[in-house]
Amino acid sequence: MIVFYSSTIDGDIAVLDGEEARHAIQVLRHKPGDQIRFTDGQGTWYDGILESAGKKECLLRIVHRDQLPARRAYRVHIAIAPPKNMDRLEWFLEKGAEIGLDEITPVWCRHSARTTLRPDRLEKILLSAMKQSLQPFLPKLNPPVALNAFFDGLAVSPAQRFIGYLDSRSVSPHLFDACSPGKDTVVLIGPEGDFSPEEVADSLRTGFQTITLGPSRLRTETAALAATHIVALKNDLNS
Repeated sequence: MIVFYSSTIDGDIAVLDGEEARHAIQVLRHKPGDQIRFTDGQGTWYDGILESAGKKECLLRIVHRDQLPARRAYRVHIAIAPPKNMDRLEWFLEKGAEIGLDEITPVWCRHSARTTLRPDRLEKILLSAMKQSLQPFLPKLNPPVALNAFFDGLAVSPAQRFIGYLDSRSVSPHLFDACSPGKDTVVLIGPEGDFSPEEVADSLRTGFQTITLGPSRLRTETAALAATHIVALKNDLNS
């Protein structure tokens, strides 16, 4: 099944624009009168009849809505220091969205190897992964922020908070054992050069708990995907 995404819905009329319109008209050759399945990325599926077919914009008349209940009782928020190789971050976003990632915040750390991003490209990857996995929920991509600013933004959040950090002086629990099902969860994944001791201390003061993801040393994007899957698995097994 091929599905589309519309961010502009007004009453019984929806708009496909940009790449969505081009794919529908130029690639799939849809014509007025065709029925198209699409989502708003916020939990509702729609069936619409194509009213006008332009290469840059299509209008759909909605004939059916299927609004799903809330996605689930918890949200998974991954804060990640973008790796130097952008392909690795894009891979994580694609796979994380397929598994059920809800929110992503790129964070700049002391040892960050990358300091620029292309949010427009990352949004396209998330959108494509949402449609590919037939999910009506589009993960939220937050603007990149400095790590301290990220901590400040979480000040009133009730979510359980974990930071992936290996300290030879102490033994941290595995994320699977540390996280409680049914609760919003934030997992902080550091850069290839790891967090500085000061950053770890700041995280602990902000309510984070250090955790491990297993005995192997993981790349940044692998650790982020593993954390996403572990939280989803813990919740699935306790649902």
